Amino acid sequence: MSPSDQPPVFPDGFLWGAATAAHQIEGSPLADGAGPSIWTRFAHTPGMTLHGDHGDIACDHYRLWKEDVALMRELGLKAYRFSVSWSRVLPEGKGRVNQAGLDFYSRLADELLANDIEPLLTLYHWDLPAALDDRGGWLNPDIANWFADYGRVLYRALDGRVKKWVTLNEPWVITDGGYLHGALAPGHRSKYETPIATHNLMRAHGAAVLAYREEGKHEIGLVVNIEPKYAATDSAEDKAAVDRAHAYMNGQYLDPALLGTYPDELKEIFGDAWPEWPAEDYALIRQPLDFIGINYYTRSVTEASNTYPLGASAVRQPLGTYTETGWEVFPQGLTDLLLWARDRYGNIPTYITENGAAFFDPPVAEGGRIRDPLRIDYLQKHLTAVHDAIEAGCDIRGYMVWSLLDNLEWSLGYSKRFGIVHVNYATQLRTPKDSARYYSNIIATHGRSLADPLPG
Repeated sequence: MSPSDQPPVFPDGFLWGAATAAHQIEGSPLADGAGPSIWTRFAHTPGMTLHGDHGDIACDHYRLWKEDVALMRELGLKAYRFSVSWSRVLPEGKGRVNQAGLDFYSRLADELLANDIEPLLTLYHWDLPAALDDRGGWLNPDIANWFADYGRVLYRALDGRVKKWVTLNEPWVITDGGYLHGALAPGHRSKYETPIATHNLMRAHGAAVLAYREEGKHEIGLVVNIEPKYAATDSAEDKAAVDRAHAYMNGQYLDPALLGTYPDELKEIFGDAWPEWPAEDYALIRQPLDFIGINYYTRSVTEASNTYPLGASAVRQPLGTYTETGWEVFPQGLTDLLLWARDRYGNIPTYITENGAAFFDPPVAEGGRIRDPLRIDYLQKHLTAVHDAIEAGCDIRGYMVWSLLDNLEWSLGYSKRFGIVHVNYATQLRTPKDSARYYSNIIATHGRSLADPLPG
């Protein structure tokens, strides 16, 4: 076997895990003194989610958490990335602490550690307390302090057991889906609100990092969803459209967090809706980070158009493979993206905090087997892309598959299954798919079995 044919070996200490989010799996959103979130409210508003699906039960993880941790151990996971429901801990979003809610996450952290699984805790994965939304939510500048105070509650309770913290998950989705297009909670549609929400999210991020430096002793970072943009043609118009799309999605949150400024293209995109921000805000936002998390699913081939607000639109590739969510499978984009981030921001320690795909899964077969070869192929190719980036010098520290469990896919309800573990929503039976067995083998061999066929 030549050196180029050697099986991939990931760096020592590479963290293999899986990711979930509170509202997507926990269920029992109002149990034990919790307050409602914007997603509780949004999903119970007629017409906002597919089939009226909501998270009242979801995967019932709030009650089945111990069984789920046992499943993680069975699969050999070394890490578990989860989020905390802000309104479970602070029912009004600020002030009074709901000890029962805080205790849930304390027990979860203890159980993970008892099973040699490192917890990665995300403070905010989209489920803002409804009480704060009533005060303006991400449009209220006071939210930076509210978020930092919420962070302090968790830092004081869990730091040390939790050694890797994340402030925000995918702020781009929060604003694009929740404030510009109205497809996600809180369901607003306003070009003028969107930049304000963006800026207050970033101010909240900075304030939470500052609070952690006062309270915590370990690591904190930011998670973004980004995707490479490729021009549909060599025309100047398409190249300009790519620049706008790239700035809007990839630079809008990383640039202020890591460079202390927003991309200039945002002024062009939003026009008179883009305010001038005071210098002290940029100083707050640009806090030194211990790592960044990158969520990657697909690429975008972009052409100029009259599409609001970018003057750009994505072009579907006729020969591409697409997931159930309509996203092209394009592993090379992950390598390209990691190299771009390294070159633009420096070689910051990076985790792939989400990567996965929704494919149609057949019914559970006799013997409890679920064959999902497309998801296995997706994982194999994307993990190879991660390894390629590592070989090119990127400081990639870990990989979290999305998702551990089939779950509530937000406004798409239960129609899309991302899990490596199948969930029967009627019975809550968990069945590891073939992709879970494949991933388990990769973890056990530290990547050496990446190219091997699934045994059995």
